[in-house]
Amino acid sequence: MRLLITTTLVLGALLAPAGADETAKAQPRTIDLAICLDTSNSMDGLIDAARRKIWTIVNDLALAKPTPHLRVAVLAYGNDNYDKGAGWVKVQATFTEDLDHVSKTLFGLATRGGTEYVGRVLQSALTLPWQEDKGALKLIIVSGNESAAQDATVDYRQMCRAAIARGIMINPIYCMRAENVADTWKEIARLSDGHYAAIDQNRTVDVASPFDAQLAALSAEVNKTYVAFGKKGQEGLAKQKAADVNARNLSAGSAADRAQSKAGALYRNSWCLAESVKQGTIKIEDVKEEDLPKELRGKTLDEKRAYLEAKFKVREAIQGQIKELHAKRQLWLAAELKRQGADDDKSFDAAVRRALRVQAEAKGYEFEK
Repeated sequence: MRLLITTTLVLGALLAPAGADETAKAQPRTIDLAICLDTSNSMDGLIDAARRKIWTIVNDLALAKPTPHLRVAVLAYGNDNYDKGAGWVKVQATFTEDLDHVSKTLFGLATRGGTEYVGRVLQSALTLPWQEDKGALKLIIVSGNESAAQDATVDYRQMCRAAIARGIMINPIYCMRAENVADTWKEIARLSDGHYAAIDQNRTVDVASPFDAQLAALSAEVNKTYVAFGKKGQEGLAKQKAADVNARNLSAGSAADRAQSKAGALYRNSWCLAESVKQGTIKIEDVKEEDLPKELRGKTLDEKRAYLEAKFKVREAIQGQIKELHAKRQLWLAAELKRQGADDDKSFDAAVRRALRVQAEAKGYEFEK
């Protein structure tokens, strides 16, 4: 089988037009993930779990092969601070590959009120610019702790049917409060080919390990390999540093998970010149002098290329160290959680990771062990 695959790949490379392989690599299949969070009163535990575990979720998706192009959107609902005319729903962040922006968005959420219209938040999610490619995996995560049937204007059942008609699956996560309303959340999964989960929104398994401090230090070191350029460069650099600080303030484990994300294939930053040139999304000769960082201004083209290549090589070396430590940390955590008898089965991130894995595998992805 291996010989057959190898032969096929070689023949494909010989017969394909020049640049076809590079084009295929540059266009990975997309996973669009819209996260809809209830931000009414009493949901602080859910918001905290999303902030703490966004990097754990990203790290799990980074194990998918072929490596996807991940885009995340964040919507919030059930909050009296939002527009009543929109059903107290707000699109906090539309689809983006900028995971630091996603983190910033989650840390900007606050709870207040209110009236939780699940039908309305699903309707808003469907208006997002979803990837229309047939190979794309399109998913909604919607979480809440009240009946999904509160919205008298927009029926959640109609939104579920509209979603699945477009190939968008909805995964409902019910933050257990009253068993008599759980059926409305289960129906969301049934109507939209999703996966239902009932969780304890206040349960988050977060264990410190002997590797966390070193991973956080390497996370800070890898930042030095990013070369901010253009109007968005400094903004991107600031968001990167802020996400580091936020993760550290949550816990050593969150900071360690974030470090691993920065070593993974899903962490992309178009504001970094070294990364953009390496990926072929921009040519160094096309960048205006005033958009370059000061250390590159006045340099020859060869000097600029050498500088960026050196930065990228240092980054790859640090990322290699992070991956090695992360692997050791995962083994240590597995043993420690077993020793403690800790169970994260009812946590937010466990529910999300289970749903994403099952649906990604059904779409043809495989996950590294």
